[in-house]
Amino acid sequence: MGFDDGHTVITDLTVNFCFPIDPPSISGLDPRKWRRIEKELYLHTTRQTAWLHVTQAKEEDLTADDLVLTDIKISELHPSTSSDSSWESRLAGIWVLRSNYTGNNHQAITAVDVLFGVDAVEPRPQWALIRPPLQLNPPPGVPAAQISVRRGVTKPRPGGPPEALRIKEDGTFKVLQISDTHMVTGVGVCNDAMDAHGQPLPESEADPLTVKFLGGILDVEKPDLIILTGDQLHHDILDSQSTLFKVVAPLIERSIPYAAVFGNHDDEGTYALSRAAQMSLLQDLPFSLSQPGPEQVDGIGNYYLQIFAQAPSEVPLLTFYFLDSHGQIQSKVKDPDYGWITESQIDWFTRTSQELRKARENDSEHNPPHLSLAFMHIPFPEYADSDLILRGGHRGEPTEGPSFNSHFYDALVKEGIAAVGCGHDHVNDFCALRPQQDGSKASQPGPWLCYGGGGGFGGYGSYDGKRYYRRMRVWEFDTSNGGIKTWKRIEYSNERIDELVLMEGGAVATDPNDIEIKTSGNPTQDVL
Repeated sequence: MGFDDGHTVITDLTVNFCFPIDPPSISGLDPRKWRRIEKELYLHTTRQTAWLHVTQAKEEDLTADDLVLTDIKISELHPSTSSDSSWESRLAGIWVLRSNYTGNNHQAITAVDVLFGVDAVEPRPQWALIRPPLQLNPPPGVPAAQISVRRGVTKPRPGGPPEALRIKEDGTFKVLQISDTHMVTGVGVCNDAMDAHGQPLPESEADPLTVKFLGGILDVEKPDLIILTGDQLHHDILDSQSTLFKVVAPLIERSIPYAAVFGNHDDEGTYALSRAAQMSLLQDLPFSLSQPGPEQVDGIGNYYLQIFAQAPSEVPLLTFYFLDSHGQIQSKVKDPDYGWITESQIDWFTRTSQELRKARENDSEHNPPHLSLAFMHIPFPEYADSDLILRGGHRGEPTEGPSFNSHFYDALVKEGIAAVGCGHDHVNDFCALRPQQDGSKASQPGPWLCYGGGGGFGGYGSYDGKRYYRRMRVWEFDTSNGGIKTWKRIEYSNERIDELVLMEGGAVATDPNDIEIKTSGNPTQDVL
């Protein structure tokens, strides 16, 4: 909202009710004065519509005689217990306080937005939700609308990402991969949860469970970076912004940098925001390292991050590649079918990998061990190979990916990628290697093909009648010896599950046919 220079204040606010057949003139609001916030307050679930409107003014045009909006309350009753009559009533239970402009815009409201759901959160700096929700009497099950306001001029992202992500003093770096949170606008529904003994639980609210589960893992693992591998949002989302904020708020609260790719469901639905719009939201949030990537490359979210040695060194020790694996497509081959990593993406990845390798070789005298990984949502066809050597988990359902093989796997092998992390298939949680194609041990096996496992209670957690616990994958890198360990965190357990050494000395740890796995066995009753 607002003028391009950002130096504006809100001078008034109201709600306008109408029906789709009503002509614009019936609202009584002058469109030259009033600006509509493009959030339909009933979320398009009723014939009647309601919209929040505001008036704005540039600071430079205001005088001490002008009134500006300084406070908003939602109440059936007058918000003041005194004889103060400064509060003005508006529809939907809104009370506004307008005061003469003093030149101090830190007291004035400078932007207004709408978020939805009793579980809505506001992670943006300088913004705050006005509770309770608007008094609109929405139909049952429709998330309530809440006003959010910003005070003061927009400032650079406080606590934003550091100039460079760096390895810790002990040479390690830890990543938490979060996949398939499947959050919705409102609390959502979880149909297939289990208790600590594996017994089915009744239907419950999904998103609060996901937030609690995620928060517990964050507090136990304290990762250095979060990687979101798609389907952060469920399909047919009514308000993508409110939903996406719920996903990233626990990360922002803990000041953890994060990077995201999109899944097939994130932008599905009539009212869902596009990938580009969601990426724009992410880029404006604290601690986000997400990037849209080059315009000439197919998709949104093809980019890379480098993790550097301790300051003041400028030597990168880890490189993470992120790729948009696109979404569902119409196909005569199978249903469902999905898009694939395209030629432009493979060319971008190969070119970038070779350029970064050349830069490392030129800039580093000692050439310390370097590891590269790739992250995306939908697994490529090699994940479905029947002869994969599975370690550290299980195949709980058939791999669901594109029918067309663009041979991105071959590019990963050529560029020496150590491992790939994907999501999409919620009850697959293994790491695997393809067998040596020539039957020898002369060539380097890899990359490891790993699933993150479904982490959200809003997505399915069962297959073929069997229920599975929600889970998230942890990656730990030891840059002193080119090592990678991985394990999972699951519900009802305080122990690492399926701990697996993937790499040592920059190579696959052992013969892939003889890899030992540490596991704590059945989950305990101790809830994270």
